[in-house]
Amino acid sequence: MKSRAIAVTVLGLTLAGTALAGPTCAPDRNGWKPEAEFRKELQAQGYQIKVFKVTKGNCYEIYGHDKAGKKVEIYFDPVSGKPVKSE
Repeated sequence: MKSRAIAVTVLGLTLAGTALAGPTCAPDRNGWKPEAEFRKELQAQGYQIKVFKVTKGNCYEIYGHDKAGKKVEIYFDPVSGKPVKSE
């Protein structure tokens, strides 16, 4: 019984971690827009960026506010610059 409960717990934690994972964008860094250049492009579009980072899935991710002042969390493809997921 104890081992079954542990197995169910481990499975649940594994699935929860997968559900929270961000998207996968690029297999490697070939063709990526430079971070500083991309950040400037976003700021020119009206984004106020608090955090700009590269995710484990090789996406650019920002936390901040859009031009209307709404909080945003957006993942961008670092090659095309297009959003792939937002929350």
